[in-house]
Amino acid sequence: MDRYYVASDRGGKPSPDVPTFQRFSVGTNESLRFDPCEESPPSPPGADDGDHGDVFEGGETEREISSIRDQLQGKVAEMENFAGHLEEIFLTVEENFGRREQHLEQHYNDVLQTLSQRYDERAAGLEEEKKNKLEALYGQLLACGMTLDATKALIETAQEIYRCQDKRLFLKMVMPAIKRIEEFAKEETDLTLATSLEFNTPLADLSDVKTMMDSISVVPAPSAPVVNSQMPNSASQTSLRVCWSLFSDDTVEYYELYYRPVLEDAPANTSTPHVSKVEVRETHCTVTDLLPNAQYELWVTATNTTGISPASEKALYMTVPSPPVIRQRECSSCPEAALIRWESGNTNPVDSYTVEFSQMGNDGPESFITESIVAVPTCQCLIQLQPGQHYLISVRAVNIGGPSDRSEPITISTTGTFFYLLEDTAHPCLSISEDGFTMFYGDEELPISAMALDDNTFTRCVAVLGDLVPVRGKHYWEVEVDDVTEFRIGVAYTDTERNSFLGANGTSWCMRHILSPSRHKYEFLHNGWSPDLRITVNPVRIGVALDYDRGTLSFFNANLGQHLYTFHCHFQNYVHPCFSLENPGALTVHNGIEAAEYTFM
Repeated sequence: MDRYYVASDRGGKPSPDVPTFQRFSVGTNESLRFDPCEESPPSPPGADDGDHGDVFEGGETEREISSIRDQLQGKVAEMENFAGHLEEIFLTVEENFGRREQHLEQHYNDVLQTLSQRYDERAAGLEEEKKNKLEALYGQLLACGMTLDATKALIETAQEIYRCQDKRLFLKMVMPAIKRIEEFAKEETDLTLATSLEFNTPLADLSDVKTMMDSISVVPAPSAPVVNSQMPNSASQTSLRVCWSLFSDDTVEYYELYYRPVLEDAPANTSTPHVSKVEVRETHCTVTDLLPNAQYELWVTATNTTGISPASEKALYMTVPSPPVIRQRECSSCPEAALIRWESGNTNPVDSYTVEFSQMGNDGPESFITESIVAVPTCQCLIQLQPGQHYLISVRAVNIGGPSDRSEPITISTTGTFFYLLEDTAHPCLSISEDGFTMFYGDEELPISAMALDDNTFTRCVAVLGDLVPVRGKHYWEVEVDDVTEFRIGVAYTDTERNSFLGANGTSWCMRHILSPSRHKYEFLHNGWSPDLRITVNPVRIGVALDYDRGTLSFFNANLGQHLYTFHCHFQNYVHPCFSLENPGALTVHNGIEAAEYTFM
């Protein structure tokens, strides 16, 4: 810490009551601090010119020192801020210098490596050229040696003939020797060098080295970007909004986003999906023309004048699912609730579903208040509703990309119990009408071999179940059947025996109509037992009232409002309406109607 001293710039004798100097300290990490100095001894008489009195008066001196102190505090604060800024600049410069140094070292090593490779290539080329030239010269030298040997042999032969004293032998040997000499003379001897003594000196292509040297003075190639995780509600059914980051100060001219669909459970011989590419200048991009509820693999590269960065780590994004499809024939309702079922409408699984419903006014338009049930895990949902109302209900599928569009809505009424017949439980001899409320039993009997039977189908009793909403409370529906048709109507548990008659076991309760030559007989069966009752007026439209809370199942002549019979039983599980025909005929279910006051008295 340096110490600084400040004195007044005025001449004159200091006041004996006020310190002449103030000592303060300045540091980048300390605030301004003043310490009073010890009083200086008074100046001796005559030391000054004596023309002025005391310069500092008590109040004026204090104000001046206070002003100087404030000014110095401001200056020191400015110096501290400036020092902090310099420190930031220093760190930035140091970091940039380190990066540049690494960059320069990398380029230096690359240049040395490239030059070394060029040297090795040139040295290998020269060695190969030298080898070829020496082999050619050596071959030519061998040929010359053979020619010299042949010439020497001919000369020696001619000399021997010349020295021969026997004339006959001379004449005998001279002619073959002349022929050999003539033949040898006809052979042309190539006295030129088989190869040039000069070595090829091609110009070295150092353009890549020059490029690397030039690149030292430019910015380095960018580092690899990082693709951000997919944000909720960042997709649509056919598009994705992708964002990424670049964790450095690299200069980037543009980015290239690559993407392709991920094919799950694809056969091994399936070709790789096509990779698409988009060039953008921002760190975000919206990719369009995609498949709904599909998973896509994405990665990004950054490019500047120096080169292309490494590719980012691959990220997975999901498009929004397609809207579900409500299966209206499998929906049921009662005054307190509705059971809605739907199909996903998507090949890939979704995370959850959202059911939206709004109450409709009496004049039909949808109300402005929409309620939602979120995070529904399966393709069905039981909704608690208000009695005597009409609701508009739709479903959305949800994944990480966001919710789908609404499904086609359906209208649900809570004025009464509403359900369809379950065709998968119907006996093969039964046929169900298109609206799902009437069952027919034809005259033609099917052989057992022609019947399509499964575990859920009635096999012995020509019957079918209804899809009653699984809600405890009060339920009411009516059945219309002519008086010449034998039937059984009532309720049964889901697991009631399919090879047994309704009412003949402990899991079903029913009213049975038997047509005899003398009269119409009615039985109210459970576990095969029925009380002895006689009904005088044959009911054509029968009301069935189920009350879980009171444990009753009642039957009425709906046309007359006449009570026929009531079962008293504590239903431990949910039951289904059940209907059976025992001779050819038709039976129609009327539901969604309000129960009369007398039904639950």
